[in-house]
Amino acid sequence: MKTMLEQSGNSEPEAEGAKAAEDGAGFRPMAGLRVVDLSQVLAGPFATYQLSLLGAEVLKIEKPGEGDWTRNGGPSKPLSDLGMGLNFLAHNAAKKSVTLDLKSPEGLAALKRLIATADVFVENFKPGVAERLGLGFDAVRAIRPDIVYCSISAYGQDGPLRQRPAYDHVIQGMCGIMLTTGQEGDGPTKVGAPYVDYATGMNAAMAILAGLTEVRRTGRAVQLDVAMLDTALMLMASLVTQHLTAGWQPAQNGNEAWSQSASSGAFQTLDGVLMLAANNDRQFRQLCNAVERDDILSDPRWSDVAARNENAAELRAELVALFLTRDAAEWETLLAGASVPAARVRGLDEVVQEDQFAARDLVSQMQISGHNPPVHVPNLPFKANGVNLHPAAAPSALGADTEQVLIGAGFDPTELTRLRDAGVI
Repeated sequence: MKTMLEQSGNSEPEAEGAKAAEDGAGFRPMAGLRVVDLSQVLAGPFATYQLSLLGAEVLKIEKPGEGDWTRNGGPSKPLSDLGMGLNFLAHNAAKKSVTLDLKSPEGLAALKRLIATADVFVENFKPGVAERLGLGFDAVRAIRPDIVYCSISAYGQDGPLRQRPAYDHVIQGMCGIMLTTGQEGDGPTKVGAPYVDYATGMNAAMAILAGLTEVRRTGRAVQLDVAMLDTALMLMASLVTQHLTAGWQPAQNGNEAWSQSASSGAFQTLDGVLMLAANNDRQFRQLCNAVERDDILSDPRWSDVAARNENAAELRAELVALFLTRDAAEWETLLAGASVPAARVRGLDEVVQEDQFAARDLVSQMQISGHNPPVHVPNLPFKANGVNLHPAAAPSALGADTEQVLIGAGFDPTELTRLRDAGVI
């Protein structure tokens, strides 16, 4: 993990230009683009965080004196007291915080002046709220005719459920995933992380990149409608296809593999659980050779794929007994040497300490003013030219960038004083 100090700015220093282009640090496809971000909590901020890591200037518009809901709360009270709750830190580095009261005519007018300078507009209000604020798609493209306008919501901008609010766990209940997760008979089981929120953020970021490409092609504004439920269902695309095409109904299958192969899924070992995926004939043969059980391959019950399918229960029992003879770490190492997909079940505390995590450079350390221990925030979840991209700056304190951004938009000191005195900024 590399250490990132608090800094500002969105462009590479000229002296580093040539080297940066060579080593991958110059990969900034959104450099020079401005994003006006009205979103809060997780999906929207995670989407715009991806854009900031790709080089965009993100103006995070927040309510004066309050800010994003996630600025407070979380497992670190000292950071929460600084308005830097850990859930906020995870998705808001390298953005500029601009405080505006959008319910005041002056605050709305100021925002519209910023929109005139923007390339992307992101909001995650309940459908209809943006229009009531005077910030619907038609109003925004009247200000900036080539804007990429992205709305993120629970159920989308149309359909009978459009007005319903929701959070990640509500969508998990709606989309069907909770009746495929957990052991059969245990009742609905939620996935242990807010994966719908994060996937929706990634989906929105992809949509915005596509929208920018379309604007470049046509010169016209693009309206994007990203929904949490849509995203959740497409995370289960193969299940949806099988159900609608063949009437197949998924059920809770615990830790077993979707392939339903007797040599795939979860196996208890002498110490810990091993997740195994020997799905095809080649992998099965590699498995048997690695564990020195050629007798399984020579047994007529399991000598070919058809026989293994017909006698799956007996094969499973044989493998269950086998894997109980060693611990999971031993099996993982042995099977890795034979190119058989397998992994010991780990806790998050273990995986983040492993060499693979460090090699992929997935997080940055940075300092927050007023807080001595470093905090850890995500980098871009892929490498470009062999290098990962880090946030260019720590998250801003609430409203820290307001005056600088508004001056850049043409506001003079007298206007700023009046807005500040009125509580607009």
